[in-house]
Formats: sequence, C-alpha cells, structure tokens
Amino acid sequence: MEAPHSPAAEAAARLTLTSPDRMQELGRRLAKLLRPGDLVMLSGELGAGKTTLTRGLGEGLGVRGAVTSPTFVIARVHPSLVGGPALVHVDAYRLGGGLDEMEDLDLDVSLPDSVVVVEWGDGKVEDLSDDRLHVVIHRVVGNTDDERRQVTLTGVGARWADVGLAALTA
Repeated sequence: MEAPHSPAAEAAARLTLTSPDRMQELGRRLAKLLRPGDLVMLSGELGAGKTTLTRGLGEGLGVRGAVTSPTFVIARVHPSLVGGPALVHVDAYRLGGGLDEMEDLDLDVSLPDSVVVVEWGDGKVEDLSDDRLHVVIHRVVGNTDDERRQVTLTGVGARWADVGLAALTA
C-alpha cells in the first residue's frame, strides 16, 4: 500500500460528467495541461470511460491513430502529428506482477518524452514517477442507462502543485 502524501503534495478536482461526449471533452481539456514526462493513471470500473477519456487526450495532444482500448496488445504508442509528446496508452488490467512486469514495456524509457496513460495501473506503476495524475472514474453500476460519471483528478507531487486542476471543473 502506498504511503499517504502530505496535502501540500496533492492537488485535486472533482466533477460530474453526464455523457461519453463530456468525458472525451474532459480529455481534450486535460491534454492542454499535460507535458512530456507526465504519468496519468486511470482507475474505474469496466465501462467507466477510461478509454473515452484517453481518446479525448489523444485528440487534445494531436496524436496519430485511433485511440482504442489496448487490452489485447497491452500498450500502444501514438506519435504526435503536431510536434508535441507521443501518447503511450497502456492497459495494465491483465498484468499482475506490478512494476517488475511493467518494466518489460520499457515505460521508464518512454516516460521522459511522452505522456504515458495507464489504465488499471494502481499498485503497478506508482514507482515510475514521484509526480503523477491519478484519475478515478466512478459510474453507476448495475442494469442502468445512467451515463453520469463522478471523476476525481488528483495530482501527486510537485509537478501538479500549481497546475490548476480546479479549472477543469468550470
């Protein structure tokens, strides 16, 4: 279990989204805050919107290729079309070995020049960087057509101290 961080080392924002389009728009807005070397961890139930958010990140970063779930390939690299950082999209759902298994993906090599987004990365990739953005998406579960999502963004480390995540709630 990860040690708690001091309040000064975290910045957070919480918002409610009402549709997949809003989730994708959040990704586009969030992309404007990202820079090479950023690690973004996505958590949430199946169907919560992790890949939809990442699709918006890809659009906002101006990367090549359709952003789809990398479940069966584990990781996809989307190079920038606009001179910005590449997007490395990882699905760690099937990886159970923590950072040792993640090391085979060479994420530590990709991280300095890319934005690395890891779905299902809790307990597996925290050691890649002292600074990371953790996005937790909660959805109503069960047999429902309720598309509302509660999204909590928590910036951990000095990198996120003055980023202004609260602006994403506007």
